Amino acid sequence: MTMTSHLAQTSGSEKRSSGEHKLFSREHLAPFLLVTALFFFWGIPNNLNDVLIKQFMKSFEITRFKAGLLQSAFYMGYFLLSMPAALIMRKYSYKAGLVTGLFLYSAGAVLFWPAAVVGKYGFFLFALFVIASGLAFLETGANSFIAQLGDPVSSERRLNFSQAFNPFGAISGALIGTIFIFSGIELRPQEIAVRRAAGTYQQYLQHETMRVITPYLVLACVVFAWALLMIRTRFPKIAGEGSSGPGEGKGRFKDLFKYPHFIQAVLAQFFYVGAQVGTWSYFIQYVQSYTGRPEKVAGYFLTGTLVAFLVGRFSSTVLMKYIQPRILMGIYSLVNILLVGIGVAHPGWVGVWAIFLSSFFMSLMFPTIFALGLKELGPNTKLGSSMIVMAIVGGAVLTPLMGLVSDATKSMALAMLVPLACYVFIAYFGFVGSRVRVRRAPGAA
Repeated sequence: MTMTSHLAQTSGSEKRSSGEHKLFSREHLAPFLLVTALFFFWGIPNNLNDVLIKQFMKSFEITRFKAGLLQSAFYMGYFLLSMPAALIMRKYSYKAGLVTGLFLYSAGAVLFWPAAVVGKYGFFLFALFVIASGLAFLETGANSFIAQLGDPVSSERRLNFSQAFNPFGAISGALIGTIFIFSGIELRPQEIAVRRAAGTYQQYLQHETMRVITPYLVLACVVFAWALLMIRTRFPKIAGEGSSGPGEGKGRFKDLFKYPHFIQAVLAQFFYVGAQVGTWSYFIQYVQSYTGRPEKVAGYFLTGTLVAFLVGRFSSTVLMKYIQPRILMGIYSLVNILLVGIGVAHPGWVGVWAIFLSSFFMSLMFPTIFALGLKELGPNTKLGSSMIVMAIVGGAVLTPLMGLVSDATKSMALAMLVPLACYVFIAYFGFVGSRVRVRRAPGAA
């Protein structure tokens, strides 16, 4: 039976317990592990950004809104490159696309060196755009590759398992940034005035900017080496790669609009990524604003909430053997509406711990939305995957929106209303919108 015919199974097969189906076959172990590691690798720069926002607010003396544009530059790379990535992988192979993504990722990390030397915020935004362009290839390819590398009935569990390694990267990124980028030196206005008078303030700002070089150069070397390893590994052919075989088309964009569950998955992913990125981008500042703790302590709180995310990702993979993934996601969304509501209404330690715990319940959302959106797309799977990855632009739109709300209201707590609203739609998608339906042309049998 071909992979396409597997993907075309009826929704009745989804009702069988996914625990009865293997995640992947033994002969696919090497490519499965290599691609699963990519989930770890792209988690690092995603959460280094949360540290960079705070660091650049200090070293470039910018507002929360302008710092939030860092995420805009980053996620615009996803938005603009996801579709070209899908087309390249459709013409050639998943492997070609993934290797291309790793090379772009490495190149963008290297650009942090000249950006720091020049000391221009715009140069850093360009470097982040290049990194994200590479990540667009990785996420477009890796998510759909893993989803299709086995029985479609277990696709949500398989993708959640691979995605469970993403929090390890997120935690690593937050720790690397907290330890190696944050200096722990936060000058009070009086101290800034003294340094300005002594002519040493610009030297301090330059020193803070230069701290980003070493972590990104090390990251560039590791990612480049992984690309070389992937080049030497044989990958299985997945439906839709290269030339189409008999009876297998490459899919068409217009066909995707026949699937309401797919369209709503794109919207759900837009809101989810906006909620996740916005929450983590400003969590350090939320902690500092309402507890008065220094940046390094707040950075460790960010690391802690990412650990909660990790635990949630692995535990939800187990729970999905007994609870339908879409129902579990709907329940978790309702819990997050409550937790973020507490963070808005009760800023302080109560709010900090509520926002902290929300990471546990958001953990299953990205891979679950992704897998549910790809259900029964057949030869349109790779194109559908690219559109869901393009929805990551939600991080570019909603993160600066949170910064704008915070700057306008002088309240980091009120800015959390943005992710709260996102969870409302995700709850709807989980309970209602994710059900597979196909719009048929008028007069079709």
